[in-house]
Amino acid sequence: MDLSSLDFVALFASLIVAATPLVLAAIGELVVEKSGVLNLGVEGMMIMGAVTGFILAVTTGIPLLGFVGAAIAGAALALVFGVLTQVLLSNQVATGLALTLFGLGLAALLGQSYTGIRPPQTASLDLPVLSDLPVLGRLLFSHDWVVYFALLLVGAVWWYLNRTRRGLILRAVGENHDAAHALGYRVVAIRLGAIAFGGACAGLGGAYLSLVRVPQWSEGMTAGIGWIALAIVVFASWKPSRVILGAWLFGGVTILQLNIQAANLNVLAILALVLGVVAAGLLIFNIRRLNGHLMIRSAFIGALGLLSWSLALSFPDFQLDSAYLSMTPYLTTIAVLVAISGDRTRAALNAPASLGRVFHASA
Repeated sequence: MDLSSLDFVALFASLIVAATPLVLAAIGELVVEKSGVLNLGVEGMMIMGAVTGFILAVTTGIPLLGFVGAAIAGAALALVFGVLTQVLLSNQVATGLALTLFGLGLAALLGQSYTGIRPPQTASLDLPVLSDLPVLGRLLFSHDWVVYFALLLVGAVWWYLNRTRRGLILRAVGENHDAAHALGYRVVAIRLGAIAFGGACAGLGGAYLSLVRVPQWSEGMTAGIGWIALAIVVFASWKPSRVILGAWLFGGVTILQLNIQAANLNVLAILALVLGVVAAGLLIFNIRRLNGHLMIRSAFIGALGLLSWSLALSFPDFQLDSAYLSMTPYLTTIAVLVAISGDRTRAALNAPASLGRVFHASA
């Protein structure tokens, strides 16, 4: 396998860009779920943010206004969900699914005359000295402001949830809304605020897709990213610091499969490398609490890696159709969710206790 055709610095830089919409959407949904609300309409809010931001940026010629408009559009759509579920007490799952369908349809209607148009460019930040550093300059200091904003937002959410009184109240509402109401906290208002924040973040993520990552408008361009953001919240165990790792994992899979397609690499060898890294990572990051189950799991993953490597050596010219490679981000999502759901104790300890439950003050 010839890896010389891959530029690993550009690969990791592309990974960070690809992960940014996921970071934004996932951190917003994490706050929503921390308040005890399950909003499955992330995909709909993202696509509305994508089309609104695109139209505003093209119309005004100012990308920043596009991002602001996308955040407002996402928050407005989220508040529709909030009113339906928190005031009118509709089912959260059904309402979230309806929100996704509504967002996809409305965005297709609004954006039909904007297909094929290029938006104004969102310039990269030019940081003196840092941007000129070899390797690190391209890897860490050559991105646009939204990338750094997303990372700062994750830190701000962590600080808000763990170091502020309002954050602790929001978590209390998510853990036991009846007790929080008995203590005098306004459960519905707090949840509406969290829902609006989550919608604004999803809208920003959608605008990043249409203004920076692609950049153009096409119907259905979110292509399931909203659903992957929902999976990242579970993968991160409802902890903000892990959202970035989850987003980089799924963003990395997306970028890697594109590069494999472009370079015609042997996918079996790539799979072997990935499995080897995962097995080693499991052992290294859990070295202090190694147990039999963890060692068996690592050995199983390592054995799969060796099997893939032997197959790669036996079939050096093996190529996988691009349609199958395009499935890998979604297959990874399914595999991660199945793996996490197997650890029920871990999931039960971290998930907000009132997640998805209906609250009524008179109940």
